Amino acid sequence: MTLVLVAVAILLVGAVASLAAPRAGAAAAVLAGALGIIPALAGASGDVRWAWSVPGGEFHVAVDGLSAFFLIPIFGLSALAAVYGVEYLARDRRPTWIFYNLLVAGMVLVVISRNAMLFLVAWEVMALASYFLVARDDEPAGRTFLIASHLGTAFLLVMFVLLGRSSLDFDSFAASGSSLIFLLAVVGFGTKAGFVPFHVWLPEAHPAAPSHVSAVMSGVMIKTGIYGLVRTLTWLGEPPFWWGWLLAAVGAVSALTGIVFALAQRDLKRMLAYSSVENVGIIALGLGIGMIGQSAGLPAVASLGYSGAMLHVINHALFKGLLFLGAGAVLHATGTRELERMGGLLKRMPVTGATFLVGAAAICGLPALNGFVSEFLILTACFHAASGSVSTAVPALAAIAALALVTGLVLAGFTRAFGVAFLGEPRTPLEARDPGPWMRVPMLVLAAACAAVGLGAPWFVGFRWIGIVSAAFLALVGLLALARRALLKGRPVEAAGTWDCGYVRPTARMQYTASSFAQPITEMFALMLRPRRTVKPPEGLFPGASELRTETPDLCREKLYGPLMAGVERGLWRLRWMQQGHVHLYVLYIALTLVILMVWKLG
Repeated sequence: MTLVLVAVAILLVGAVASLAAPRAGAAAAVLAGALGIIPALAGASGDVRWAWSVPGGEFHVAVDGLSAFFLIPIFGLSALAAVYGVEYLARDRRPTWIFYNLLVAGMVLVVISRNAMLFLVAWEVMALASYFLVARDDEPAGRTFLIASHLGTAFLLVMFVLLGRSSLDFDSFAASGSSLIFLLAVVGFGTKAGFVPFHVWLPEAHPAAPSHVSAVMSGVMIKTGIYGLVRTLTWLGEPPFWWGWLLAAVGAVSALTGIVFALAQRDLKRMLAYSSVENVGIIALGLGIGMIGQSAGLPAVASLGYSGAMLHVINHALFKGLLFLGAGAVLHATGTRELERMGGLLKRMPVTGATFLVGAAAICGLPALNGFVSEFLILTACFHAASGSVSTAVPALAAIAALALVTGLVLAGFTRAFGVAFLGEPRTPLEARDPGPWMRVPMLVLAAACAAVGLGAPWFVGFRWIGIVSAAFLALVGLLALARRALLKGRPVEAAGTWDCGYVRPTARMQYTASSFAQPITEMFALMLRPRRTVKPPEGLFPGASELRTETPDLCREKLYGPLMAGVERGLWRLRWMQQGHVHLYVLYIALTLVILMVWKLG
C-alpha cells in the first residue's frame, strides 16, 4: 500500500516538474509504474485513513484483491506508454505530461478510494486530465467527452447519495438487491466504459488524443468504468436474475455495434476506438453470464463468466495498447490515419507491422495468444449455462451466437486493417520507416506479453483445454508450413509479370481499398449503419474520373443525442429571460434556493 501512495506522489511531483522539463514527467510516470506494479502483482493489501475537514467522511484509501487487479494494467500500460511518448512527443512543446501524470494518478486513486467523496474527486481529476489531453488537438472532441463524462457522473452522484445516507465510506455501503442502485451504476459507469448507447464520446476522443494517450485511455481508463460496476456489485449482495440478462444484453449489443461500426471506418485510430466498444461489450457479456450463473446457483458458470470477463480486462489492455501504439507509429511515420492512403508499410516498417499483426491476431481471439484465453472462458461459461434450465439456456445460447458473429466480424475487420495498411503496394508516395527504440521497445514488450499470456494460460488459469486447443492450432500451422515446403521442394521458382486484365500498367489504385474490402459486410448491416454514399459513375466511351465515397455516421449520436441536445438547447433558450445581467436578481435566485432547501430539510 505504501508503494502505491509513493507512486501517486511521484506522479504528482512529476506533473509539476514537467512544466520546466517535459521529460521529467515521462520519467516520473515510468518510475511510478515500476514501483506501483510491485504490490499490485503481489496482491498486497493495506488500509490508510487520514482525517480531513471535507464533509462526508475521511481520506480513506485501501488496496484489496479487486483494486490490485486493476492497478496492474494501470501502472504497467501507463509506464510503457510514457516510454513511447518520449519519442512520440519529442518535438511537441505543449504541456502534455502534466495532464498525462494527473490522468494516471486519478485512475490509481479511483481504484484505491474507499470514500465516495474521494472517489468522485479522483473521478473528476481523471476526467479533466483526459479532457485537456483530447482537446489539445480537437476541442469539439474534448467537449463531447467532457459532456458525456459529467452526464455519467450525475448518475453516480445520485447512486452515492442513495448508498451513503449514513456515511460516505464504502465500508458502510449495503443495498442488497437494490435494482435502482444497479441501474444507476450501469448508466454512470457504463458511460465511462463505453456501453452502447453511451459510447458516442469514445470514437471522437480516442483518435484525437496523442497515440500513447489513446492507448492508456482505451486500454485502462475506460476499464475504471468496469471497476466501478464490479465494485458496486460487491455492495448489492445476491443479484436478481434479470440483472444478468440485462448486462449480458448490453454487452452483446455493445460488442456487435462496436465491431460493425469499426468495419465502416477509414480512420485507423477511429476504427480501434470502436473496437474498444466491442471489447468492453465482451467484458460486460462475461459479467452478465457470471451473474446469471450466480443467480441460478451454477458456480461453474459464475466462476468462468467472471474469470473470463476480468481476464479480458487485462488482455484488452495488452492488445489494444499495442494496436494504438502501432497506429501511432504509422501516424508518426506517414502523417496520416487514413487507411485509404496507406499500403505496403510492412516492407518499410517491419517491426511496427509485425507487432501490429500480433495485436490484430490477439484481438481476433486466435489460439496461442491472450485474447483467445478470456473469450474461451466466457464461451465455456455460456456452454455450461446452455445445458441448464430454460432461464439460463436462452441467454447463454444468445450469447454464444453473438460471440460467434462478433468474432467473425473482428477477424474480417482486422484482416482489413492490417492488409490495407501493411500489405500490397503504397497508395501514395509516403516516406515511412520504423520509429526509434523509445517507441519500438514498448510495442515489442506488449507483443511479447500477448504471447506470454496466451501460451502460459494453462498454468495460471488452470484450464488444460486452452493449452490443448492452442497446441493443436500451432501444430496445424506448423504442419501446413512443412507441407508447403515439401510440395515446393525441388521445383523451380520463377518470376513473371502479374496478369493485368488488359491493363499495361497496373497501379496501386487497382487494389482493394479499406472501403471496398468492407463493403460486402457493411451492406449486410446497412439497416444498422445507414451509410451515406456519394457516387460519380464512369460515363461515355472513354470515361474520365469516377468516384465512390461512403460515410457512416454514428446513429446514436445523430438520431438520439443530436435531437436530444437540440431540444435541451431550445428549452434553455426559453429560460433566457431569467438572465437579466443584474447581480441583485442572481442573489435573489440564490436566496430563494436556500429557503426552499431549508423548508425541504425542516419538513
